[in-house]
Amino acid sequence: MIKQYKRITTNVIQEMKAKGENISMLTAYDYTLAKIVDHAGIDIILVGDSASNVMAGHETTLPITLDNMIYHATSVVRAVERSLVIVDLPFGSYQGDSKRALESSIRIMKESGAHAVKLEGGNEIIDSIERILTAGIPVMGHLGLTPQSIYKFGTYTVRAKESEEAKKLIKDAKLLEKAGCFSIVLEKIPSKLAGKVSKSVNIPIIGIGAGNEVDGQVLVLHDMLGMTHEFNPRFLRRYLNLYNDVTKAVKSYVKDVKSGEFPNENEQY
Repeated sequence: MIKQYKRITTNVIQEMKAKGENISMLTAYDYTLAKIVDHAGIDIILVGDSASNVMAGHETTLPITLDNMIYHATSVVRAVERSLVIVDLPFGSYQGDSKRALESSIRIMKESGAHAVKLEGGNEIIDSIERILTAGIPVMGHLGLTPQSIYKFGTYTVRAKESEEAKKLIKDAKLLEKAGCFSIVLEKIPSKLAGKVSKSVNIPIIGIGAGNEVDGQVLVLHDMLGMTHEFNPRFLRRYLNLYNDVTKAVKSYVKDVKSGEFPNENEQY
């Protein structure tokens, strides 16, 4: 029987892995949807820098700022009663400068009330991770396809198919665990490799496009609800088709307003 947790903490997440219970995680960026997602029983809400794409319409995650992230995180935290809320450190707020990484993380925790931060990268950002952890701020890692490095990769294709990159990924996962990360997201890597990483560390591994041999799954909420319809990767399962439903609803509203059918006698004072 799956244990019912009153409040999800970093400790609970690690307990879930130890028990073999899969961890559920989705993104959210605003109060209204975060309230629904939390109430529906999600374990982790990620205030992702994917807000840059789905909320602001940018092509990449790079343009979103720390202030933007704090605004989204604050909105989400106000809604949440049970889920663990993790916030992405945006591009430029931690790379190559561990002091800045700590300052960015403190601002997120202090101003939004979130529970943890997430950083992309392995060995190259270990100083930043260690420094953030000295302040008692929980850190989630992120390896594989790291969207903030998209211009370095040049493509959103599957990562770590070559043995060198695969070896580095396993090494980085162990490094992140040793540094003190409580969990790691693996994005768009072969499922067998993801399974190998999950078995090689004691901390939970949460996958997005990383197969079913990991400890949990994360998707972008707007993708799984079918609000974004141009994005069709193999790893995405759509649980609704809101793009069509909302389009239909708006068209009906326009029609009713134009014809004078809305509001009717019962919809006025």
